[in-house]
Amino acid sequence: MRRSLSAAILLASFLLSGCATLNADALGDLLGQAPLDEATVAAGLKQALSIGSGRAVDTVSVVDGFLADELLRIAIPQQLSGVTSTLRDLGLNAPVDDLEIGMNRAASLAAGEARTVLTTAVSQLTIADAFAILNGGDTAATDLFRARTGDELRTRFRPLVNDAMAQVGVARIYNTMVDAYDALPLTKKPEMVDLEDYVVEGTVNGVFTELGREEALIRHDPVARTTDLLKRVFGRDDAAN
Repeated sequence: MRRSLSAAILLASFLLSGCATLNADALGDLLGQAPLDEATVAAGLKQALSIGSGRAVDTVSVVDGFLADELLRIAIPQQLSGVTSTLRDLGLNAPVDDLEIGMNRAASLAAGEARTVLTTAVSQLTIADAFAILNGGDTAATDLFRARTGDELRTRFRPLVNDAMAQVGVARIYNTMVDAYDALPLTKKPEMVDLEDYVVEGTVNGVFTELGREEALIRHDPVARTTDLLKRVFGRDDAAN
């Protein structure tokens, strides 16, 4: 009520002082309710996603960007849970820890490739996409990008993950772990795991998890809106919240 009264007084003062030539956008700005045209929404969404995707890729592609974050970390495959629990029970933690570290560092080495793919996806957004994202849930853009670019990211990540796994010695570490387990009496042969596929999928999931966090941050945290355009497009509902 107080805000409405203040707005009414402000409007009346302009009218009485002869400033009745205010246009709709100027009046909307005075009332904090400037209309958002299609071009503004599209530009704001593209800018937000460009910034958000850049931040996301920067976060996951640093050394231990995956390993140091509980939400991003690629865990030992479930098929190897029996192997890892047995080794840990016997105090043989090193090969298990080394495998987890190796997989996550391989993911970080490959994740930088996502930047080009996501930049292209941003440039291809339509007006309809922009409004659907603006009015969607906290990760509406992330979900759209996952659907549109997930397969391409898997294809691009695969050779990079393969090279990165070789670079950090994941195959050697895996074999060391399995050999240590096989040397134990009365153990069942572990199920074979395609670690390359597993790490590729973990890398894709990590990129989109981080992008989703960046998207939600821009939607809800005014501090994350680092440009005037982002403040206008995403700040429209702040007063209501």
